[in-house]
Amino acid sequence: MNSASSTFKIPKRQILTKDDLDKFQESQAYEEYTSFVIRLNDSVKGLKLTTECIVSSALINILEILDTVNTYCSEIPPVSNEKSRFGNPAFKDFYDRVTSTAFELHENLSLPPAAIPEVSKYFVESWGNRKRIDYGTGHEANFIVWLYLDVMRNLQFKYWLEPAGSHGVWGLDDYHFLPFLFGSSQLIGVREWKKVNEGMFKMYKGEVLAKLPIMQHFMFGSLINFEGSSPSLLEGNDDDNEDENGHVHVHAFGQEFPDCCGIKIPSAVGAKQMNIRDGTIKRLPFD
Repeated sequence: MNSASSTFKIPKRQILTKDDLDKFQESQAYEEYTSFVIRLNDSVKGLKLTTECIVSSALINILEILDTVNTYCSEIPPVSNEKSRFGNPAFKDFYDRVTSTAFELHENLSLPPAAIPEVSKYFVESWGNRKRIDYGTGHEANFIVWLYLDVMRNLQFKYWLEPAGSHGVWGLDDYHFLPFLFGSSQLIGVREWKKVNEGMFKMYKGEVLAKLPIMQHFMFGSLINFEGSSPSLLEGNDDDNEDENGHVHVHAFGQEFPDCCGIKIPSAVGAKQMNIRDGTIKRLPFD
């Protein structure tokens, strides 16, 4: 992204209205983000999971950070929550551990010290919402350069994170979209999968990056720079001021009960785990 910037700042939300979203889709920030996704997609075309790859020193440092985060999950067990498939409250302790150690974890990445607070904000937001205990494509988008599926799946299975929103988060499972895009890229060489991959990228742009209930949570600083057209609405409108549902209803402006978190969605992962424990097979609601 715009790494040439010498002035770093804590990322804030800038997309509060449809006009903001339209402006974002014409911005350099949008072009940079989608270009990065395309590069990731192209980098795995036709490759098998067993294909040997070069692991740089920077990537090793990133993987070490993610391994450390995974140990937090091991050290913070779920609390007793046997009657509910909704998010496990222990996730809040995990989130707090990540938040409190984020700066320290980033010290090994050879970043300018002034950049660490900005980069760390994206890192913390990539794991889900602390208050709602949910996870969706908005979180996936907030920190795509950090997202690591094995760690994220571990959190989803352990803490039964709720799918973010009432429509399956516009993802291809309860939580994610991009791993399926990259997987379809790996299958190019198989007949018709080039069209599938191209169609999925169009779907990602239309069903994730063009949806206000998702993109209202995306944040911008100096590295990913964008300014919305609604400065009067931005003041005090950040995650630190969310209500008990993790929501400030001025975002997604004009919607009294935005779709992004208007309906709590139970975790299908949690339901499956409960069924295994009980030795029963039950039909899942919200199919």
